[in-house]
Amino acid sequence: MNLSQDEWIAQLKDSENAVILDVRTEDEVSEGYIPNAINIDIHKGQGFIYEIEELDKSKDYFVYCRSGARSGQACGVMNQLGFENAYNLLGGFMDWKGETTL
Repeated sequence: MNLSQDEWIAQLKDSENAVILDVRTEDEVSEGYIPNAINIDIHKGQGFIYEIEELDKSKDYFVYCRSGARSGQACGVMNQLGFENAYNLLGGFMDWKGETTL
């Protein structure tokens, strides 16, 4: 599900079992990331799928990339794998106005 930044933040705050998932490359992550995010690079292909399948499907996943395109794809993959709650951040990290960590 695609969410605006405000919707994404509101649902993230309301969730008691939220996981923030950054699907960018290591180089992109080194430039900054949303605090407490775990990184699984979608460019790993099958490796991405293996790592995603290790995650707890009962949790709420708040997914982002640089612009929102890759994270949208990641949410689609997650839905196909049985994740019911995967939320894509529209605009991605480029448009992120919240806290970041280096």
